[in-house]
Amino acid sequence: QVQFVESGGGLVQTGGSLRLSCTASGSISAKTVVWHRRAPGKEREGIASIMTNGATAFYSPSVKGRFIISRDNAKNTAFLNMTSLKPEDTAVYNCNFVDGTATWGQGTQVTVSP
Repeated sequence: QVQFVESGGGLVQTGGSLRLSCTASGSISAKTVVWHRRAPGKEREGIASIMTNGATAFYSPSVKGRFIISRDNAKNTAFLNMTSLKPEDTAVYNCNFVDGTATWGQGTQVTVSP
């Protein structure tokens, strides 16, 4: 079963930027990839998805206009460029396929200070 390993998180101030990566243990080329996040005390939510060709992406209203998802199928990696970060973006960020069939990784912690 494919597993993602996420990286790139950290502590930033409000308005800052981060670039997250998630690399799969197998091929991602045939599936839509979704970035999720789970904030403290909240349910996991899908915030951005990118289709197999890399040309079509969707965003939740909470991140649209600030985050950009991309993918490199040759490297089995998806990215999340995050700008204009807000304290409410503080969460653990994970990747999975749209069908949820990959094994969840540990995620990468993003903390945005006021």
